[in-house]
Parts: sequence; structure tokens; C-alpha cells
Amino acid sequence: MQGKTASIVEENLQQVISELGYELYEVEYAKKQNGMNLTLFITSPKGPITIKDCELVHRTVDPILDELDPTNGAGYYLNVSSVGLDKPIKTDKDFKRCLNTEIYIKLFVQTDNNKKEIIGILKSFDEKQIEVEVEEKASIIILRQNIAVCKPNVKI
Repeated sequence: MQGKTASIVEENLQQVISELGYELYEVEYAKKQNGMNLTLFITSPKGPITIKDCELVHRTVDPILDELDPTNGAGYYLNVSSVGLDKPIKTDKDFKRCLNTEIYIKLFVQTDNNKKEIIGILKSFDEKQIEVEVEEKASIIILRQNIAVCKPNVKI
């Protein structure tokens, strides 16, 4: 039901959110400490997401969700959030979002030069591997199956 609910919401809200100038990046319907939560993660080509952006999307989609009733009457908390600077990079969509940015990678196995942690610029990816520039004009290829953790290298 959780995956189906998220799919229904994504399918029905993607266009509405796009018309507001945002991208519906991900929908999560999951049990949290306070009960079931429906969280819409949004991004913007104009820059970082603000609280006002989240409020606008929330006010816009709330009545649509009431009418759509994707949970078949079950109660939930609606949240609208930015993707977040340190969201783990797992899917192709995540890798695309982080192209040409600095990322941090922790590996399950050491590389040829005995490293388990790498920081570099994500240059490309496909379904099996990623290319990371670790020094100017020096890149390495990492198999995705060897990646334990991958996330933007954000200094907060």
C-alpha cells in the first residue's frame, strides 16, 4: 500500500507542482514516530528551496490530496520538504542531480591504493559504475556495487 500510495500521489501531483515552478523529486509514504507521513520532496531550478516554497506547495496540493484520497481514508501527516543537501546518492535520478559536484564515497572494499573513502567530482555514471575525478584530469571508475555510502560532500 505504501508504494502504491506514493505512486498515486506522484502521478497526480507532478504536473501541479511543475506548474508552480518546482520539480516533485520524490514521494515518500512511511510510518514515523507520529504516525503515517506523506512527504513530498521538491527541487527548483531557480536555487535552494525555502520554507515559503514548501508552504506554497503544501497549500496548493492539500485540497487536491483531500479529493484524491490516496490513502483510502487513512489519516496521515502531509510534509513538503527540500531534497536536502546531504541526501544519499542511490538512484540514477540522484546521480544526475549531483553530476559535476563534489561527492563523498565510502566503499565496501579498498581501492588499488588502499583507500576506502574517496572525495571527488562526479563526472558520469551508468547502471554499473560511476566516474569520479579525484585530481585535476585524473579520474577513477568505481563499480556501484562496491559503494557503501555516496552523498554530496557538503560542508555545513
